[in-house]
Amino acid sequence: MCGIAGILHGALDKPIDPETLVAMAAIQHHRGPDGFGYNIQADRAVGFSHARLSIIDLDNERARQPFVSQDGQLLLAVNGELYDYKRIRTELTLRGAKFRTKSDSEIVLHLYQQLGLEDMLLQLRGEFGLALYDRKHDRLMLIRDRFGVKPLYWTQVGETLVFGSELKVLFAHPEVPRRFSTPGLYHQLMQTMVPGSTAFAGIHQVKPGHVLMVERQHGRLQIRQQRYWDMDFPLLEERHSGPVHDEAFYTEGVRNHLMQAVQLRLEADVPVACYLSGGIDSCITLGLSAASQQSPVKAFTIGFDNVDYDETAIAREMAESVGADQDIMMLAADHLYDNLVETLWHSERTIYNTLGVAKLLMSRHVNRAGYRVVVTGEGSDELFAGYPSFRRDMFLYGLDTLSAAERASWEQLLAESNQLFRGAMLAEQAIHDPALDQRVGFTPSCLQPWLASAAHVPGLLAPDLRQEMQGYEPGRAIAEQLDAHMLEGRHPLDKAQYVWIKTMLEGQILTWGGDRVDMANSMEARPPFLDHHLAEFAAHIPPALRIRGRTEKYVLREAMKGLLPTVLYEREKFAFMAPPAHTDPKKWAALRGLADEYLSTQAIQQAGLLDPQGVTALFALHEAPDTSASTQVQLDAVINHLIGVQVLHQHFIAQDIPRLARERAKALGWHP
Repeated sequence: MCGIAGILHGALDKPIDPETLVAMAAIQHHRGPDGFGYNIQADRAVGFSHARLSIIDLDNERARQPFVSQDGQLLLAVNGELYDYKRIRTELTLRGAKFRTKSDSEIVLHLYQQLGLEDMLLQLRGEFGLALYDRKHDRLMLIRDRFGVKPLYWTQVGETLVFGSELKVLFAHPEVPRRFSTPGLYHQLMQTMVPGSTAFAGIHQVKPGHVLMVERQHGRLQIRQQRYWDMDFPLLEERHSGPVHDEAFYTEGVRNHLMQAVQLRLEADVPVACYLSGGIDSCITLGLSAASQQSPVKAFTIGFDNVDYDETAIAREMAESVGADQDIMMLAADHLYDNLVETLWHSERTIYNTLGVAKLLMSRHVNRAGYRVVVTGEGSDELFAGYPSFRRDMFLYGLDTLSAAERASWEQLLAESNQLFRGAMLAEQAIHDPALDQRVGFTPSCLQPWLASAAHVPGLLAPDLRQEMQGYEPGRAIAEQLDAHMLEGRHPLDKAQYVWIKTMLEGQILTWGGDRVDMANSMEARPPFLDHHLAEFAAHIPPALRIRGRTEKYVLREAMKGLLPTVLYEREKFAFMAPPAHTDPKKWAALRGLADEYLSTQAIQQAGLLDPQGVTALFALHEAPDTSASTQVQLDAVINHLIGVQVLHQHFIAQDIPRLARERAKALGWHP
């Protein structure tokens, strides 16, 4: 895992500033502390830079990026890991390729030369954001992995394209404007971003499973984004008319695909550990890792001082059952807010729950323990329908045989078993958004808590921004970015999972819950559940085997039954979250301390983003004696977003990022 950056000018005679390229690498030094490199193709007005984290091929001089192909036609910079690279490298060598490194990244050059872009993409397996410039066709390609595990941002300034692994990398370029977009600000305050967007004006993401193609024509940039992969659930008619397989076929398929995905992710030139919570997902990855390795696996667990949210007892039972060497890091509730500001600098977006802070502290702890690679459980709920919102959509829309009374009974049971997460994982009251109803067929339950939060947003915006956003429909903005073709004719559970993958997975779980807080401490996290071979198999599992009755992830549980202790096999999904602020007086006091600093009338007026009266009214509602616990959970999230917006303004708009980046390069001794 590393950090990449680059610049492409429309005009061939416009020079690339090497100091800017080096500064863009230095500002993401945390992604690649082991060295940097840059390369400028002066006659083509293109330059890349790279900050390296050594995982595969520890020879930092030999494996220094950017890579240039032997014929000089290709320039490459890679962030991420490409699995099964040894087999691919061997096959390419047999076809005449000459490798100069032992890096997994180098296979991209030879795959592109021998197969071309389309067939190369079929071979890439893993988590990656990569930049590839082809001199022959004068074409820049920015490619992001299928689920968006690795970030990749871009912007166009005049006829110049700037890209990088983090937003701050783009802001290190002196010509890139730094300001919020008003819709982006709106969505930060309600949690759910519009796919492909960011909080900042003119700053975009390469969408997961897409290639951004940039070409020049008479000094002007021609930019288009094309999809190469998507989570393609079968049509209902295909499910009904296709081959009929029994349950054993699917459980065996899950076993085989997941076992291979885990084993590939244990490949590294450094030790590999596991993150371990009390959920079945991380327990499965630990169990498979332990079975695949000769030596005991190191397992790192986060514990909370709030018994309602702490899962260490179950995690300990799993670690003992497989002989893992477990390390438990206990966190106090108020300590999380002490580290929120740092977390926001790295996540570059607001967060609704301090779990992101906990994971940042955990990645630091793991790094200090001598590890820089961990296997994680993210993606399991997305593939196998683990979240309570999926069960809700299943019994509301996916089971034609249920009577109205049965649906009401199931919904009541679901609500009772998820009391801690009402207001975050499940909405307090059902929300029906017209645009989502039209695009999806219903308003997915996963979006409803945040659509409910959106009702507070207009009153929180500064008056001029509120006027600008008058009549704005956040649900419509999200719906319009969902591919209708991938939703039409699918089972309701497939639709619910697809929407989550396109919004919540990429927008938060893989961002402030994944790459950004792990790489803040030079930690590479590898999620085997998001292996695309496993995902393609999982898409064809019948909905009734993903959710059977009231049991979520049924087929995964059955596939891994021999691996899991009984308490885990039988346990209902428990969302891994940090305790919300209102659940602990110390934590609430810590939040209020941040609010006093960032949400004071003076601070709000200086930033010009929020309305002080609206903020005061929201706190009053939160603290009112008749406010329900689930409403407090929702308002906790909104308050976190309010503080986050102000912190982001201070970090990325008020602060001189280009100067900071150059100072960091100087301090590191990185120079052209």
